Amino acid sequence: MQRYNILWADDEIDLLKPHILFLEDRGYDITPVNSGADAIEKFQEKSFDVVFLDENMPGISGLETLNELKTIRPAVPVVMITKSEEEHIMEEAIGAKISDYLIKPLNPNQVLLSVKKILDNKRLVSERTNMSYQRDFRTLGMAFGERLSPQEWTDIYKKLVYWELEIDETENKSMADVINMQKDEANSNFAKFIMDNYEEWVNRESDEAPLMSHQVFKERVFPMMKESKQPVYFLLIDNLRYDQWKVLEPLITDYFNVDSEEMYYSILPTTTAYARNAIFSGMLPSEIAKRYPNLWVNDDEEEGKNLNEPEFLDIQLQQNRINEKYSYHKITNPAAGKDLLNKFSNLDNNKLNVIVYNFVDMLSHARTDSNMVRELAPDESAYRSITKSWFLHSPLFETLKLIAEKGGRLIITTDHGTVRVKRPFKIIGDRNTNTNLRYKHGKNLGYTDKDVFTVKKPERFFLPKANVSTTFVFAIEDHFFAYPNNYNYYVNYYKDTFQHGGVSLEEVIIPFVTLSPK
Repeated sequence: MQRYNILWADDEIDLLKPHILFLEDRGYDITPVNSGADAIEKFQEKSFDVVFLDENMPGISGLETLNELKTIRPAVPVVMITKSEEEHIMEEAIGAKISDYLIKPLNPNQVLLSVKKILDNKRLVSERTNMSYQRDFRTLGMAFGERLSPQEWTDIYKKLVYWELEIDETENKSMADVINMQKDEANSNFAKFIMDNYEEWVNRESDEAPLMSHQVFKERVFPMMKESKQPVYFLLIDNLRYDQWKVLEPLITDYFNVDSEEMYYSILPTTTAYARNAIFSGMLPSEIAKRYPNLWVNDDEEEGKNLNEPEFLDIQLQQNRINEKYSYHKITNPAAGKDLLNKFSNLDNNKLNVIVYNFVDMLSHARTDSNMVRELAPDESAYRSITKSWFLHSPLFETLKLIAEKGGRLIITTDHGTVRVKRPFKIIGDRNTNTNLRYKHGKNLGYTDKDVFTVKKPERFFLPKANVSTTFVFAIEDHFFAYPNNYNYYVNYYKDTFQHGGVSLEEVIIPFVTLSPK
């Protein structure tokens, strides 16, 4: 077991001999000094893992010593010890980034607890996390084989993400391979669940159907607009997976309370052209194509697939007889984000303000196309980290602070998630076949009818079809479609990239969070 070095500075250090012996008996090496000046001298000579510092010492005070120590080695944790309970002293010490604050008279176990919190925290948390996950592992695995409802699958996915994030925080991530294996198993069973139930859901033939993309505004947004006296801000961050929301949540909850965190199911294909257009129109894709052919853009057309969202939103508002003022903003670059921030005061008079942020989507594409971004985000953990770093320094975060300041209600959601693809699946298509790696549609697709979700009657799934024999094929789990031509190059280029359009927990089950300002 590692032995830790502790520097303890107190002008009555001799009276603390019992405490020092108590710690030494438990494997800690203590260097005692009786002044701030001596503490600074020892700190310069030798490396310490933690410092105990009496606040009220003659000569250089504890707070002055603290400032000197932080200048020399700012990362070393310092515990301030004092007889005083004055608030201003506590605030000064906390402002100087102390790791703990103890009030005399000291209890030996109180000191030991402080040491363990600081020095053994990571090891103890790792051990506890691994033990707790191991207990939950069997329960989760058994649940996959049962007949589950959409809500039960949501609960399983949330639990898997919870453990993934907890294990990611452990020291050596020893259970990472196990949680990844369990997620793979979950995705295999989830794909079967979608194959068995999706058709009934979109045809309203099942009482268990979950909330889906085309129902979001009617079932959630419009009721909030009706009951809220404040403007409602609907923020859609493209490609925002549930795990990414969970790493942003602590930043956002400094300014907002989470009123509800639910999940809804993206329609298929899990792409912007289908899922996001369904959100804003309140219709399924074939309904949009049939009723508004001038606004629906097919996969084989060159123009952007999400250029008509304001028109779709306007149609949905009219259909639901909602005559409130609203605004729509699409942010595709930092300049547009800053522009919205500068014009924020104009949004106050609207009942609904829709903001679409495309950064996470651009990040996933950049990761595919750029070796540098691939190296920055080699896995899910790094992908989450980049998302958090972007958000922390983005105009979006500043916009959310303003929404909180103005008292607005906030919805944070997305249109679909992404999955890290690892296994190629050979498919053959003609030149009219779409380019997406997670779903294909066409009339002459060649593939083995295994490990894919095949839709031979697109009309039953409310999917528009170019001709009578059009078939849709969806990749499941972590597969991605690859053509036999240049197969090896294609596989090497796209393996381990984040893609969407198919069937996986990460793409389909996505967050819908409502918040109110603190």
